[in-house]
Amino acid sequence: MPAAGPPAAGCGRPGAAPRLHRVKISMGRLTAVPALDRDDLLAAPVAKALTELAEALPASAVGVAEIDPDLADTAAFCEQYAVTPEESANCVIVTGRRDGQPRYAACVVLATTRADVNGLARRQLDVRKASFAPMDDAVAQTGMEYGGITPVGLPDGWPVLVDAAVAAAPMVIIGSGVRRSKLAIPGAALARLPGAVVLDGLGR
Repeated sequence: MPAAGPPAAGCGRPGAAPRLHRVKISMGRLTAVPALDRDDLLAAPVAKALTELAEALPASAVGVAEIDPDLADTAAFCEQYAVTPEESANCVIVTGRRDGQPRYAACVVLATTRADVNGLARRQLDVRKASFAPMDDAVAQTGMEYGGITPVGLPDGWPVLVDAAVAAAPMVIIGSGVRRSKLAIPGAALARLPGAVVLDGLGR
């Protein structure tokens, strides 16, 4: 599991978010480096978000590791790189319609669970019925590769629904926006993303 510790205790001013340590990660057969040191391994929206969110989400606290793109899917990835499902988080795009208009949200849950799409996610979207976004739609809306979609760098206004177990994790592995790499990121950082809502029981 990651060598980097959990977020440090406070920034020295009331109400400030805790600092995030500079990433230094070796897990299984992966070694991650600070993400913006290898922006060639990031989808364009992800690199842009890491640059723009530097205060809330320091790029030095987010690692990226190159992988075989044919092994990007969670089960194959975990087996090949000796990373446990408990250390991995999946980001799925869900959608529903309200007043004839589509609404989208991202659900981030541990790989040991499935997102409660038609329960918590549906209520957060405020739609009658929610479902997983079709592959082509998810790719077109996010500007990311299917199998690599990540909560970092999603379109403005999208809710990012983060399971409480993910937010509490010292570090999780998620997509990077492309299939040829993965991000390593503190769970607390995911809870800081624009539009993030932490929900108990999102992953079941």
